Amino acid sequence: MAKIILTGDRPTGKLHLGHFVGSLSRRVELQNSGLYDKIFIMIADAQALTDNADNPDKVRENIIEVALDYLSCGIDPTKSTIFVQSYVTELTELAFYYMNLVTVQRLQRNPTVKAEIQMRGFADNNGEEENQQRKGTPVGFFTYPISQASDITAFRATTVPVGEDQEPMIEQTREIVHKFNSVYGETLVEPEIMLPTNAACLRLPGTDGKAKMSKSLGNCIYLSDSAEDVKKKVMSMYTDPDHLKVSDPGKVEGNTVFTYLDAFSRPEHFEKYLPEYENLDALKEHYRRGGLGDVKVKRFLIAVLEELLAPIRERRAYYEQRIDEVYDILRKGSDRARATAQATLYDVRRAMRINYFEDKELIARQAEQYRG
Repeated sequence: MAKIILTGDRPTGKLHLGHFVGSLSRRVELQNSGLYDKIFIMIADAQALTDNADNPDKVRENIIEVALDYLSCGIDPTKSTIFVQSYVTELTELAFYYMNLVTVQRLQRNPTVKAEIQMRGFADNNGEEENQQRKGTPVGFFTYPISQASDITAFRATTVPVGEDQEPMIEQTREIVHKFNSVYGETLVEPEIMLPTNAACLRLPGTDGKAKMSKSLGNCIYLSDSAEDVKKKVMSMYTDPDHLKVSDPGKVEGNTVFTYLDAFSRPEHFEKYLPEYENLDALKEHYRRGGLGDVKVKRFLIAVLEELLAPIRERRAYYEQRIDEVYDILRKGSDRARATAQATLYDVRRAMRINYFEDKELIARQAEQYRG
């Protein structure tokens, strides 16, 4: 069996460091590993419309932003297929068939769906996202796990790299695959989840220490931020509120600066920028006993982040001057993705025995029946 990856992002804004550590850096690593036969990376515009139906321009304008972020981070369109979800119309048909295999009650029990509904304010109209389009939950948003199952199965994905909050969604996909194969015969591929290996990357907090980066909260460091913007955001980061003087002992746990260092710093950074410390453990130990100021630690983090973001910023500037080429990449990728989804849909329709016009045996049998 071919080893295939499907992953992607909703185009509701520029991508930030949370996206990078949670998935983008791993995608580039997997893309260049040579271990996978195909990699599909989806710009999930149709999913984004489930809670932005009254603001399609938000999705429309951000497709290019996400594509630019992909290319600037090292996604190579000759190795990975980048495509726009809504252009692969077969995904909608697959989702329609899968809806008959899932109950409303099962969707209601999905913890990720419940959390996302609450966060967006659909349940009580008091969510943290800036787009409050209506009271109540849109049906399209409620059935998002089914849509995701169609995305994954259409490309016969064997591996889906996601954050830990998406585990219930992948489990829902596996249930749909199992149900379909049980009813109609072995047709769909059951995917495996791939979680981040670095614990600090499971969910990077915002610069204010809140659990999640959010555009509406203004606590994101974007991949496209200037060096000056990154510096300002790091210098304003939440640390230990009790670490008032350099001499005070400090807490590393829950300290956003150290959480970011857990995610981004490497041993070679210390040799280059802080040679007086052997590694991150030594830096943490000094901070805990006192005598190490927040400013010094933040300046180190700025250097670490700038080493990461400077080449990304440079590649983005290159593609920003070639927008026509970027759209051509998306168009060609969408064509390749659609061809793959068409093949899967053909197999699904045949398994469900709704391929009436291709079923010559059916036509011949019924013709004979009515002649007789």
